Amino acid sequence: MSSLSSGILAGLIGRGIQASRTPALHEREGDAQGLRYLYRLIDLDQLGLDLDALPSLLNAAQHMGFTGLNITFPAKQAIIPLLDELSDEARGIGAVNTVVLKDGKRVGHNTDCLGFAEGFRRGLPNVPRRRVVQMGAGGAGAAVAHALLAEGVERLCLFEVEPGRARALADNLNAHFGAERAIAGDDLASEVAAADGLVNTTPVGMAKLPGTPLPVELLHAGLWVAEIIYFPLETELLRHARVLGCRTLDGGTMAVFQAVKAFELFSGRPADAERMQAHFASF
Repeated sequence: MSSLSSGILAGLIGRGIQASRTPALHEREGDAQGLRYLYRLIDLDQLGLDLDALPSLLNAAQHMGFTGLNITFPAKQAIIPLLDELSDEARGIGAVNTVVLKDGKRVGHNTDCLGFAEGFRRGLPNVPRRRVVQMGAGGAGAAVAHALLAEGVERLCLFEVEPGRARALADNLNAHFGAERAIAGDDLASEVAAADGLVNTTPVGMAKLPGTPLPVELLHAGLWVAEIIYFPLETELLRHARVLGCRTLDGGTMAVFQAVKAFELFSGRPADAERMQAHFASF
């Protein structure tokens, strides 16, 4: 798009995203600012596509004048080789959730890290941060792990169905934050038993992937528990944690604050975070 007057055309690429609130968040904020703002879902499941389609989808978005794209599971790392530039944050994290299409270039950003950090500060202030267990080490997991260590977590233990990914992320984190701040875990039960907090960054618990990312028997009242999933807002994991009396954080605040930053990248205008939070709460 050549100018704000011609409007904003954005989209979300991901799998199983029909329940996403991101389009409405962006469009409502655009309405409030007097912008012509269209936001479309590009659902790989609905289209019968896999990650091999990413190059053609990016090309099509550029040809059709898209301003930018948000990227979600499972494409946050697969998208990187297809981009021309990365922001410092996206490069450090090794994952992209926002692509700005401008002047023939594709520039990758990461607003997940900022989004989770803001939610963590607001929703779980003053929680103990000595030892934290994180489930998942994919694209979203990388952003959340960076946020957790930046927010003062002393030791982060990563569990992932592909152990090599957990080891690679731990190496990346230790290079950024100092030796032994992060490790790839091997004994989930003992790590959770000794932990102050638990964070789920896997898709397990989403409406389309029900269940919990770990046996709920491992939860204990001394944990705080955070999710990044927001459809549903109360996952099975959070429900079990609340029954035990754990302090909990749902994925809503991260969803809003990553969208605030993405809106600003797409539109070139500041977003009203409080208004976007109110919009999210009204859905």
